[in-house]
Amino acid sequence: MGEENLRKRKGETNRERDEQSIQNKESKTINLQKEVGLLSGSCMIVGTIIGSGIFISPKSVLANVGAVGPCLIIWAACGVLSTLGALCFAELGTMITKSGGEYSYLMEAFGPIPAYMFSWTSLLVMKPSSYAIICLSFAEYASAPFYPGCDPPIVVIKCLATAAIVIITTVNAVSVKLGSYVQNFFTAAKMIIVIIIIVSGIVLLVQGNLKNFKNSFNNAQISAGSISLAFYNGLWAYDGWNQLNYITEELKNPHRNLPLSIIIGIPLVSVCYILINISYFTIMTPTELLQSQAVAMTFGDRVLYPVSWIVPLFVVFSTIGAANGTCFTSSRLVYVAGREGHMLKVMSYISVKRYTPAPALIFLGTITIIYIIPGDINTLINYFSFAVWIFYGLTVFALIVMRFTRKELQRPIKLPIVIPIIVTITSIVLVLAPIISEPEWPYLYCVLFMVGGFIFYVLFIHFKLNWGQKISKPITMHLQMLLEVVEPEDVSE
Repeated sequence: MGEENLRKRKGETNRERDEQSIQNKESKTINLQKEVGLLSGSCMIVGTIIGSGIFISPKSVLANVGAVGPCLIIWAACGVLSTLGALCFAELGTMITKSGGEYSYLMEAFGPIPAYMFSWTSLLVMKPSSYAIICLSFAEYASAPFYPGCDPPIVVIKCLATAAIVIITTVNAVSVKLGSYVQNFFTAAKMIIVIIIIVSGIVLLVQGNLKNFKNSFNNAQISAGSISLAFYNGLWAYDGWNQLNYITEELKNPHRNLPLSIIIGIPLVSVCYILINISYFTIMTPTELLQSQAVAMTFGDRVLYPVSWIVPLFVVFSTIGAANGTCFTSSRLVYVAGREGHMLKVMSYISVKRYTPAPALIFLGTITIIYIIPGDINTLINYFSFAVWIFYGLTVFALIVMRFTRKELQRPIKLPIVIPIIVTITSIVLVLAPIISEPEWPYLYCVLFMVGGFIFYVLFIHFKLNWGQKISKPITMHLQMLLEVVEPEDVSE
């Protein structure tokens, strides 16, 4: 009897341990853990921002302002503007703790229509164009070594970029873990190439290569339109400054670490970008830089020969990593939009075998390829920046509005109101100046996309018209059979 009682007690003890273990696992699954400190937050900002932009934007920034001096000032000013914008988002993120970023802030301040317009524009303009720019950057650096002394043919660049999109889409559709491994491998590469270029530039400066910095404001082309376009290209390289805002719930002491991470991380990126541009100008005249198809590769050929192949190799790694990360995160936005009824329901389906959002990945890849076919990098950057700064400005303006309309909200971080006013006014200038001084078709296309989103919202969400189901049902059925996908709740664990 004693032995039986002992066994029962042991069994009960084991069951209690199992139940406690299950409860601990469930609590960790349900609740986000505050594991990101100040150092991790700062590194996350640096790692997110530095991607393909610094390897393609220097040429475009210089082309718009025409001289070394204004070019370096633009890079510094872009860093200041990004820091101020990120601080405004930090106040919003600690005031409104809902997930969704800009969508949630616009919803709180202005209601569903501006919030939906942001979602629509992100899905059809901002995310695909950003993805296309990165893949075209990869294609330029990957093809340049095979065409020494001349520019690679446009058709080669576009075919290579399309192939990259197909491969990245396939990788992420096959396995989430595989996509994560690819991301981890390529993330380190961009920091290696940044360090190589900066250290090489410092050595050249110490050796006295300063001729391109003399009379650095000669031949400058300064106008509202040219400065705005230069800012577009510079700010493209800084894009990602708002990403830390999406993990506020996982930050240790977010009221302290969120603004401090921004104040440390973005200025650090600014210093890196300015030093990289200085490194370029230590070895290339402005004319030579403008004539270079791949600036970092030209720098490597002149400074690191006979191991100059390191530069294009690591730039390719960096751009592939950025493209993979963009594909991974943007496809989840498509997935959520399908789940919320803002797109076809099939976009929220996942693979039965692989547990990946295959329809969302294929949709994103298809739209991105459509952008690549007629576009070039500079046009796409202007197109992307025009759209994104409309919503950055509107979101920061929401912060100003809620200072008066939502006074009851707690504000752990409260900036001087002059900062969001400066960011809002700058956003308005960035959006309007290029249209007024140098109007181009891409701006009209972007506006038409937004108008299309408004029409879609009125018809299918506000008035809830159902005639579109006659078209969507057969499409959904055929995609389910072809891709073997189902609604998430139908997938057994």
